[in-house]
Amino acid sequence: MADNLNADELEVRNNADAKRFEVALDDELAMIEYMIAGKNIIFTHTEVPPAFEGRGIANRMAKVALDYAVEAGYKIQPLCPFVKRYIQRHPEYQPYAWDI
Repeated sequence: MADNLNADELEVRNNADAKRFEVALDDELAMIEYMIAGKNIIFTHTEVPPAFEGRGIANRMAKVALDYAVEAGYKIQPLCPFVKRYIQRHPEYQPYAWDI
């Protein structure tokens, strides 16, 4: 998978039990972790295995995670620096976020 990866085609799964959005990459996992507090979703950490960095995987996960948050009516708090930068670069999410 590492050689012919197309981030836009990756399946991003919301693993609600583990409180993370995740992508299976061979035998490794990329993830964006979150917490729910009332009507807030707090994104705390983004991680992509080193062999897969720089290929748009985190961007794909962020888009799916933020689309989910907006559709579910959550107010978004990006504690994770990556998610915060993603929101700053994508103004369509800014009305739903605070502390950006």
